[in-house]
Formats: sequence, C-alpha cells, structure tokens
Amino acid sequence: MQNVIQFLKPYGIFIIPILVGIVIQLIKFVFYSIKYGWDIKYVMTHGHMPSAHTGFIISLVTSVGFYEGIHSGAFAIAVVFAVIVIDDAVRLRVILGDQGRYLNNLMQVLDIDKNKFPRLKERVGHRISEVLIGGILGFALTVFFMMILN
Repeated sequence: MQNVIQFLKPYGIFIIPILVGIVIQLIKFVFYSIKYGWDIKYVMTHGHMPSAHTGFIISLVTSVGFYEGIHSGAFAIAVVFAVIVIDDAVRLRVILGDQGRYLNNLMQVLDIDKNKFPRLKERVGHRISEVLIGGILGFALTVFFMMILN
C-alpha cells in the first residue's frame, strides 16, 4: 500500500479530483437508488444530490491551490473554470430541464406517440443546496485524500 501511495504522490493534483468525482457520483447513486429504486443506469445520472460536477471542480481548485499555490496562473484558470462549471450546473442546465418539461407537456396535449418520442428528462440541473453539498464534499474529500498522499 505504501508503494502505491508513493507512486501516486506526484500525480495528486490530477488523481485526487478524479477520485473525489467518482466518490461523489457513487454517493449520488446511493441517494438516487434509495429514493427511486435500484437501477444501474442511475450510476451516471445528472442533477440531484449532491452535485458531482461541483465536487469535482472544487476538488480541482483545491488541489491546484495546494500543489501549485494560490498565486499561480494554474489556480486562476481553475477558479475561472469552476465558475463556469458551477454556473452551468445551477443555471444553464436548469433551463434545459424547463425546456424538457415544456416539450413533455406539449407532447401530452398534442397526444404524440410516446414510443416515437420518449419523455424527456426534466431534472438536469441542480438546486443551490445540491451544489453547496457537492462543493463541501469536494473540498472535504480533497483534504482527506491529500492527507493520505502526503
């Protein structure tokens, strides 16, 4: 085990966010399965609690800040990237969900064949609480994994 940790140590800036993203996606899968029942297709579901995108990007910002320093260009780029990803999770994908809901309602009113045009997913984005929990988990798990690697 010690050899694995020594091998991974130089790649922590890259590996930690990936591990954090996987762990948060698995947590989301468990919560989603408890609420809606077991189905393997839920492993890669979008939306819902917690936000794996936010957890991943906060982990990336945290690890870049730790390994490269908060005064580096890499950290500045990671922060800008985080703003874009979180904005997408909270605002832009919610608009996509609204469009899905409107199209589903339109299909129902027009009595369109559901086999030809399946129902669209209406919950693609995240609520603010899901993004906050994803960010907190992303930061906490990153610190945890950094303590293990260092």
